[in-house]
Amino acid sequence: MESSEDRRFFSLYKAQKKTKTEGSEDPRFHFFDGRGQERADGGAGSRVTKEYQDWDSLTGKFAGSANVPFLLLQLPQIILNYRNLADGNKTALYAVPWLGMLTGLLGNLALVSYFAKKRETEAVIVQTLGVISTYVVILQLAMAESMPFPQFVATSAVVGAGLVLNLLNYIGWLPETLWLLWEDFTTVGGLTVLPQVMWSTFVPVIPSSILPGIICGSLAVAAVSMARMGKLSEGGTKFVGSLSGWTATLLFMWMPVAQMWTNYLNPSNIEGLSAFSMLLSMIGNALMIPRSVFIRDLMWFTGSIWACALQGWGNLACMYWFHLRERHRGLRQQLPHGHSEGADLREVTSIISKQFKAADRPGVGSRNQGSTPAIIFW
Repeated sequence: MESSEDRRFFSLYKAQKKTKTEGSEDPRFHFFDGRGQERADGGAGSRVTKEYQDWDSLTGKFAGSANVPFLLLQLPQIILNYRNLADGNKTALYAVPWLGMLTGLLGNLALVSYFAKKRETEAVIVQTLGVISTYVVILQLAMAESMPFPQFVATSAVVGAGLVLNLLNYIGWLPETLWLLWEDFTTVGGLTVLPQVMWSTFVPVIPSSILPGIICGSLAVAAVSMARMGKLSEGGTKFVGSLSGWTATLLFMWMPVAQMWTNYLNPSNIEGLSAFSMLLSMIGNALMIPRSVFIRDLMWFTGSIWACALQGWGNLACMYWFHLRERHRGLRQQLPHGHSEGADLREVTSIISKQFKAADRPGVGSRNQGSTPAIIFW
């Protein structure tokens, strides 16, 4: 049972973690010395302190280990692009949509700023790795002339400026004015890109238009300007300040929705999806869930859970459904001509039963030999 003293410590610890202190001292443990002992200026005892530090370290390691699956997620694409460029096969890189890669890169860059402001080192490293790996792919697309050169130059400038500004802000060398300008830029950019991407997803059904991006971008400029001029309330100013992180998260949350919509419109495209890549993405996001719960970050938790549910299990379910549909189509082709619809299920069941018996029959492939009916697994 958590005591009031423990709750008081947690609130003091959490509040102190958000502040930056001078010197080489870790600001997360300002109330305690290097041995974890309580200082005279606050705390609830070394027992609670040690427990909290252990959880802080453990969840941080989980978040840091997410670098491995996310790096493996992008590495095969980088290697494939390199081989195609080395062979002079530039047209193969046109299959990679540079606009989608650019959208993901801007989302990573916005989240770098969000986590740098919260001083979440492990999350900053994960998102920075995402920025760098995605930028490498964009560089390869520019070399293949798949991405227009002016857009590549602008992207390079934004990425370079963003990484430098985040680094300077993280170590405390960046003036507050410059950081506010960068936050305003990411807010306007996110609110411009997000509705445009959401609209473009349904372009086969609705007419193509750039109005969503223009309208929302204009509203974002107005909101940011009013916040900086003090025309908004304190709550409104905080809301505008949180928009950049939320828009980046919603951008990533929309990607699996767009993928599932594409799967619905063109089921044959599912054959080009990699179950292993989806599994890596799901593992990477799952490793960051404990940290988001520990620091009580709703935005981070929502994005990670959503990615695991839809980008992972959702798309895997689509692939499994597509496989079952193809299997069922193959079984229907084995049915005799002229069968009745009422007998369809019975005949399909009979065929499946025969496959199971054949799999268990000696000499054909028994389960003891590690063989299973092909209809079960995909």
